[in-house]
Amino acid sequence: MTTHEGAEAWRIPPGAYRETRTKDAAIGAPASRYLTMRDGCRLAIDLYLPERFDGETRRVPTILILTPYYRRFMLAPGSASEPSPNAGKYRDAFVPYGYAVVVVDTRGTGASFGTRDSFRSPREREDSREIADWIVSQPWSDGTIGSTGISYLGAGADFLAATGHPAVKAIAPLFSVWDTYADNYYPGGILLTGLTRVYDEIMIGLDHDRRDVLKQFAYFSDPTFEGPQPVDDDPDGLLVREAVREHLGNFRQTDFMAEFRYRDDALPYDSSFTSASFSPYSVRDGIRPEVAIYSVSGWRDGAGYANGAIARHLTLTDNPRHLLLGPWDHGARIDTSPWRRNTEPGFPWLAELLRFFDHYLMGRETGLDAEAKVHAFAMHEEAWHAAEAWPPTRQTRVFGLADGGRLGAFPSGPDPSPQGRAESTRSVEPGWGEPGCGAPPRSADADSPSPAGRDRSLATVQVDFSLGTGAGTRYERIAGIDSRDYYPDWTERVARLSGWESGPFPEALTLTGHALVDLTLASSEPDAALFVYITEIEADGTARYVTEGLLRALHRAETPCPPAYRTSWPFRTFARTDAKPLVPGAFERIRIPCLPVSWRIAAGSRLHLSIAGADADHCGQVPHGRPPLLTLDLARCSLELPVAP
Repeated sequence: MTTHEGAEAWRIPPGAYRETRTKDAAIGAPASRYLTMRDGCRLAIDLYLPERFDGETRRVPTILILTPYYRRFMLAPGSASEPSPNAGKYRDAFVPYGYAVVVVDTRGTGASFGTRDSFRSPREREDSREIADWIVSQPWSDGTIGSTGISYLGAGADFLAATGHPAVKAIAPLFSVWDTYADNYYPGGILLTGLTRVYDEIMIGLDHDRRDVLKQFAYFSDPTFEGPQPVDDDPDGLLVREAVREHLGNFRQTDFMAEFRYRDDALPYDSSFTSASFSPYSVRDGIRPEVAIYSVSGWRDGAGYANGAIARHLTLTDNPRHLLLGPWDHGARIDTSPWRRNTEPGFPWLAELLRFFDHYLMGRETGLDAEAKVHAFAMHEEAWHAAEAWPPTRQTRVFGLADGGRLGAFPSGPDPSPQGRAESTRSVEPGWGEPGCGAPPRSADADSPSPAGRDRSLATVQVDFSLGTGAGTRYERIAGIDSRDYYPDWTERVARLSGWESGPFPEALTLTGHALVDLTLASSEPDAALFVYITEIEADGTARYVTEGLLRALHRAETPCPPAYRTSWPFRTFARTDAKPLVPGAFERIRIPCLPVSWRIAAGSRLHLSIAGADADHCGQVPHGRPPLLTLDLARCSLELPVAP
């Protein structure tokens, strides 16, 4: 068993577990039909039942997949293509082992009727309740339901569980958000402009059956795809064409997301509808405590999907929980480690899901209850590790920023100076009186309007709005772009950024969790977008992107976590009422959590911290047309790394 398959971190590695499972059924042709919802809207479904080799008929558990990306394409005559590129993997992973799989076109998509009034509309949540009712009423159902899926589908699993339906026993949200605002479209309160535009194009291509639009996206570019597959009772496609005409009334993502500049902004025509309305955290109270949850994400999974997986895991403490974090991009399409063996991931994560559902839906003896609750892959070490909780370590190593671009030691005293620094390693306990929600802001002299009369060591960063992170980044895959190589030009890009660099590490250092960049700065403008990047500079000078953090300065205020949204990093409300412009020239403390990662910095490598005020390739300007001059009080700036003991 290779390290990528996890032999060193599991008692029974996922691949080994699947080898013990006998396939006792074949995958038959799907039966397709319409289900009529409470308001008369008809939803298209595909049903795959296991065809037992022994011919015996049994009641079986069901895996429910809710997708807006076509349950199945109609294929051109003679095509041998996979008709269900979005959901076929789940059919193949579960049906041969005795599960029914039901795949549904959500309302306003595919062959289903209706219109979409929202991204992850609350109407879809009520639809899922009715679909669950239908499933348990069928003669082939044993009365238990699980749900899974990547991204939108994973949030659908959350929403299904949040209906409180008693048949729902286990869900596995994969690469999906807990908070659509901060995990997806507004990380750090900064709008991802490219994502909004490209996702709108994808949905126009799908919902309007615009094959000329879809051909630019690798997922849907197969020339033999001929629109959504009609249900069995629609052999001439008359109904599916009628459904597609209704989809012309769907909302537009570019217009819709612009309504939610702040997390608490409501639709102007519906004061009860905010970004919480299409975020799973807002309905977590509806999830029954017996529902088992497996949260899965990757270290380069968009702008915050790993945060979503972790927040879900930290929040639902009454439920059986498991957390898996690998070296993946969105959907585990690619192994993003620079030291990968193959472009495609080698870890059999679908086998891990089979074991999960076997345990909680079928009640099989899987050994899952003897496994650690958290598994994380350390890049550069190229090995899996197990832990009982997140974060797996509360020990930190703190580095200070010094003159001359030096990243060095940082003393533990209350008022550090740039002289005589000594590296600090300390154990950090949760603060704020709230588990895992950071520590209270330091205020000592941080709001002084000028450095006059202060013993400060200052550095300036002139924001350059032309700088960006390029095309091969964590942001492309969530926009439907088929990225294969990640940060291939990072050595050149990081050289253009203002930065601080350590000396060579005498021994390897593994960081796992959320690094924290703690800045005391003044801005020449009343707002700024702050981007920080952590890089490993290898002995030969190659720069390896490790992780990044981003925050709009308006949202610098921290607050305790609410009960529905637990984090292990500083929490922000991103609310309009808490947003506060900077006072130009006044120094303030701003803590920026980086996106989580597990990464081993090799002996002989250097650690590099970069600071920028723009990512022109993915985000808009802040403030518009007014690039700020940032002044850092270096004596009060630091980088805090979560390190293995």
